[in-house]
Amino acid sequence: MSETEKGAHYLQTALNRDENVEAALRPTAFADFTGQSKTVERLQIMVGAARDREDVLNHILISGPPGLGKTTLACILGHEMDRKVVITSGPVVEKPGDLAGMLTNLEEGDILFIDEIHRIPKTVEEYLYSAMEDYRIDILLDQGPNARSVRLNIARFTLVGATTRLGLLTAPLRSRFTLQTRLDYYEREQMLAIVRRSCGLLQVESDDDGIAEIAGRSRGTPRIANNLIHFVRDFAQQRAEGKITAQVAADALELLEIDRNGLDEMDKRILRLMAENYKGGPVGLGTIAVAVSEEEHTLEEVHEPYLIQEGYLQRTPQGRILTEKSYRMIGMTKPDDGQITFF
Repeated sequence: MSETEKGAHYLQTALNRDENVEAALRPTAFADFTGQSKTVERLQIMVGAARDREDVLNHILISGPPGLGKTTLACILGHEMDRKVVITSGPVVEKPGDLAGMLTNLEEGDILFIDEIHRIPKTVEEYLYSAMEDYRIDILLDQGPNARSVRLNIARFTLVGATTRLGLLTAPLRSRFTLQTRLDYYEREQMLAIVRRSCGLLQVESDDDGIAEIAGRSRGTPRIANNLIHFVRDFAQQRAEGKITAQVAADALELLEIDRNGLDEMDKRILRLMAENYKGGPVGLGTIAVAVSEEEHTLEEVHEPYLIQEGYLQRTPQGRILTEKSYRMIGMTKPDDGQITFF
């Protein structure tokens, strides 16, 4: 079956099921998943061993920046184990009763995927301990003199936790995961393969140069790449003849203010601010957040990881510091007076 035929099949299946078309772009098997070779190999070993023993998959914790495939890998685990995957997120599970409701509805071997697991309230987290180890939970009913504890036995299940901030997980919870693995940003060749596959599934006419242009500006993140493909496809339909070429992709992404290095307007605002107002740093994250009118956690989770990985920014105990590369990118010269101001 060709990529075009696959695209028509997957998209029509998603529409028939009233699913998000974006979900149809996600790989459903390890063989279709691009990149993250170490993590995939670890998961394949666990899945193969569990299937050979006809046993339940052990608990897994996946960390890394957003958009790299944590949810996709959880769904692949369900597909490979032929088990149901129940998806929720940490902020949704507000009280023990919410957790109990989900756990009691699971069947033997089912997978419970909790995204942003570090945001689960501590009172709920404590119920996870016995659920993960002993497959039971003790629920407290009523209050005061009438309070009583009820023990609920639950089916043996697999907990797959995902987090963008591994350091915020408590040690007791983290130690209960058999496998802890991290996803990293994708290499250029991997991004080319991902963009080419998505264009094929979406039945978007494109050439190799157009695919390379999108992949190069996707910050090594498949989710960003898929979002850019949707916009570039719309741009090509409205401003070109429907085909994504290098020029069409470049024009579309320049309209989004995403340059050839994958930096968006906020990234460049941060770098210019530090260069012009603070002589390149060190400067505290809180100061930067106030100056650019953005939340600290957004800067730390969305913008900083890529800027640090690409060598535009350095994090020190005193604060953030610009590198030579960042000055060249914003068209400025690094001051050579040797003076550093601490903020």
